[in-house]
Amino acid sequence: MRAARLSVVTAVTAVTALAAVTGCTSKSDAKDGDRVIGVTATDSTCVTSKKEISAGHLELAIENKGSKVTEVYILFPDDRIVSERENIGPGTKQRVTAEVKAGDYRIACKPGMKGTGIRQNLKVTGGSVAERDPRLDKAVAAYREYAQEQADATLPLVATFVKAIQAGNLEAAKAAYAPSRIGWERTEPVAESFGDIDPKVDVRADGLEAGQTWTGWHRLEKALWQDKKITATEKTLAGQLTTDLTDWQKRVGKAEITPTSMANGAKELLDEVATGKVTGEEERYSHTDLIDFKANVEGAQKSYELLKPVAQENDAALVTDLDKQFAALNTLLDKYRPNTSSYAFTSYDKVGAAGRKELSDAVNALAEPLSKLAAAVAK
Repeated sequence: MRAARLSVVTAVTAVTALAAVTGCTSKSDAKDGDRVIGVTATDSTCVTSKKEISAGHLELAIENKGSKVTEVYILFPDDRIVSERENIGPGTKQRVTAEVKAGDYRIACKPGMKGTGIRQNLKVTGGSVAERDPRLDKAVAAYREYAQEQADATLPLVATFVKAIQAGNLEAAKAAYAPSRIGWERTEPVAESFGDIDPKVDVRADGLEAGQTWTGWHRLEKALWQDKKITATEKTLAGQLTTDLTDWQKRVGKAEITPTSMANGAKELLDEVATGKVTGEEERYSHTDLIDFKANVEGAQKSYELLKPVAQENDAALVTDLDKQFAALNTLLDKYRPNTSSYAFTSYDKVGAAGRKELSDAVNALAEPLSKLAAAVAK
């Protein structure tokens, strides 16, 4: 979990997705600079080159001229997340494509990846998004079903976790903790589009905003592994976790998912691994990071496999590379679980510096070509 989250889906009122691409515009509706919005971010400003653009494909050309790592968001007026690009380092540039329908949006820069951001209005006027390949509609339908299945399967596992906490059974709660998170980690970006669920259930202590009460899995993780006790507070928090995740389960079906958002989300799941799991920050008390790691990779690979037929046709070399890198990363992960049919992984505090670097290198090797998947399916 990051202090600020990526969304790969939108609410039903819009079609979206940002996807990491390098110097690439989408389809014939992007002519030269007509469809490009420049975003210049500093530590105190967020300047956009356009305030209005017609519906369809557009491109954000982002440059961070500040001294802090920043994020750039596209938001609805009510703060629902359309999509974002995180970890834009000082002095770096990123180009991302988007597909939007007519409506009002906000472009927000978040220096330091904190707070509500510095915002600029963006008005998207009339126009239409071109009809897409029927195979992509099939991929979207299959991914929607997958996301719902993961949410549905999570609730019984959470119930086991919560039951152990409410019974005061420390060891049973520890055993149930990581399994209860797998479905969430596989489809995590879906929840982030709603904005309010992720901060309740998956925030870390260092990701809290001013005035925010710490709730969710990681608050309970700390109690179980560091504090080594279950009090009335933890029992109450466990009940709240059930409530919040039930809300997530019910809202998954209200999210609109697009092919580009699926591809973008796959890349962001790899970024989740790079910024949280490989570093050991995500599960800093339980050291169950490799379980989350595997679930993130599985979620990314699911999106890829569903989009693969179209990507193969548009960019066969990219598909060859992605197949190779997914296989290499999965093989490496299998070194850390004795039984590949189970989710019993080595405790991450037992993975030394050399092993962590090897994992990091494999993640980066996959993330780079994965950033091109959205462009491949948008052709």
